[in-house]
Amino acid sequence: MDFKIIETDLLRLRLLGEAEYKYIFECLSDPEIIELLGLDSEEALQKEKAKYVRGYITFNKSFLFIQVLDKEGRHIGMSGFHTWYLDHARAEIFYILYNDENKGKGIMSEALPAIISYGFNEMKLNRIEAMIEPNNMASLKLVEKFNFSREGEMIDHYCKDGVMENSVIYGLLKTTYEKN
Repeated sequence: MDFKIIETDLLRLRLLGEAEYKYIFECLSDPEIIELLGLDSEEALQKEKAKYVRGYITFNKSFLFIQVLDKEGRHIGMSGFHTWYLDHARAEIFYILYNDENKGKGIMSEALPAIISYGFNEMKLNRIEAMIEPNNMASLKLVEKFNFSREGEMIDHYCKDGVMENSVIYGLLKTTYEKN
């Protein structure tokens, strides 16, 4: 299977949607899956398999995961869209760098324009949302850099390590994106 790749100056973004995950988990061996997904343990492999078996897609929601690779092909992070409401043309963007050594180097500042563009132009989204922990200043600044608007704070929105935490919600409309 040929995976769709988006190239930036410093990164390669590998898109993984429903068809790609079906191929990965139904046609590849465990060592091939570990290599392709950049997993670091058998436990991580089993978690990914469980997610696949439970189903990434539900009635009207889908996903698009994007592996962030450096130019040498090393897995350095993950981004993409989850909670993609097909009927409503909106999705929540996410991004993560796996190692602290890669943080603060502008990697996500380079990746996000391509990811946002893909969301609006290829996925036909009308709205992209970001839900961010209130003290994650780097992430808050990142979405603001790309013209996301702060819309409010959701109280006790998610559970982290057994503790309910808030999320700041940001949104970016296609019309705002197209003006900039």
